[in-house]
Amino acid sequence: NIINVYLHEIKIAIMNKIIITFLSVFMLCCSSDNDEAVKQISLRLHFTHNWDNTPVSSGDFGKFNYENQKGNKISIENLRYLISRVNIIKSNNDTIKFKGYKLITLNGEVFYELPETISEGSYKLSFTFGFNDDDNISGAYPDLNAVNWNVESDKPGGYHFLQLEGKYKNSEGMEEPYLFHAIKAYNAMNDSIKDTSFKLDLGTISLKNNATIEVKMNLAEWFKNPHPWDLNERSTDLMMNFDAQLDMSDNGKDVFRIGEITQ
Repeated sequence: NIINVYLHEIKIAIMNKIIITFLSVFMLCCSSDNDEAVKQISLRLHFTHNWDNTPVSSGDFGKFNYENQKGNKISIENLRYLISRVNIIKSNNDTIKFKGYKLITLNGEVFYELPETISEGSYKLSFTFGFNDDDNISGAYPDLNAVNWNVESDKPGGYHFLQLEGKYKNSEGMEEPYLFHAIKAYNAMNDSIKDTSFKLDLGTISLKNNATIEVKMNLAEWFKNPHPWDLNERSTDLMMNFDAQLDMSDNGKDVFRIGEITQ
């Protein structure tokens, strides 16, 4: 009987050891799967610029390399614009909202490092061009004030969304300046202000590793649809032109596309 009891205890000890070993392996596998599922990656946006697929860089400044839909021959001498409220949207429509903003300049900063990591997966990408009314607070951003990005007039106030500047050849072939500046629209006739920022949904991206996402701006689109733009008629003093600001906002909605994703 003593031997039988002893053998029984040995069997129980062996079974317990087998069970513990099995559970340890199972938990390790689950842990490995879980680690893989919550892999965190970083994102940055790389803004590139073109004119109907012809690359545009600061090396092209001052050259009459471009012609808009209305036949205006133009040069580019300055390009700056503001991006805010970048969102990454999951397949179940849960949204990861990135705080902050970025001023993109053609002859300077063209990368936007997003401040937080996300888990790998498939997402939709969106951002706001300019500041919406909640963010567009006069004098609120010292870094933007320091580079004269604020709108100096009390109305509409706030900040620029876009500065695209250069020269065009008028109907007589003479060079004249254009100042294609976008802000929120102010109607002096009835003292009303309209938010002309807009949200852009750029489509679905699949992310597995740290990624750089190219965002392509086609500068020609600012002068195309739905409002073909004749610089002989509207070239300067556009900031206080209510209708011009509305038309700029409309045209801007076709300017951006997703390009290459490097990861």
